[in-house]
Amino acid sequence: MAARHDGNFRIAAENRRARFDYEIGETFEAGLVLAGTEVKALRTGKATIAESYAHVDKAGEVFLVNATIPEYLQANRFNHEPKRPRKLLLKSPEISRIAKAVEREGMTLVPLKIYFNERGRAKIQVALGRGKKLHDKRETEKKRDWNREKSRLLRARSG
Repeated sequence: MAARHDGNFRIAAENRRARFDYEIGETFEAGLVLAGTEVKALRTGKATIAESYAHVDKAGEVFLVNATIPEYLQANRFNHEPKRPRKLLLKSPEISRIAKAVEREGMTLVPLKIYFNERGRAKIQVALGRGKKLHDKRETEKKRDWNREKSRLLRARSG
């Protein structure tokens, strides 16, 4: 019930802090290798990806690390481990582009949201991001406050 509808897909978990902490560059859509109980637990909408990240290992595979998908209560002893690394399914040109950006340019692979597409498959949207410095975060906050104030003034003037 906690999942929101956004177009043709349902959002299971969202990392709203990522756009504040990182300058988001190129985004990728990837599949997730999940156990059955993980899919059922994702449908409840209680997963968190706020402190998670993804990395490319030496074998050229991408893994999501530190994402929490809570145990499914009805699964008793056949449950999954909540914080295990989960493999992401990407095409090999995308993996090589990500690996180059992470190695050479010092970028981070940040998960933005986990959702279910129109076919009911669990997907994750990841992006290459560069960490913002404190003054960049302050600048972002100033712009957001000014836009909010500007819209308030325009509404007051027209109404």
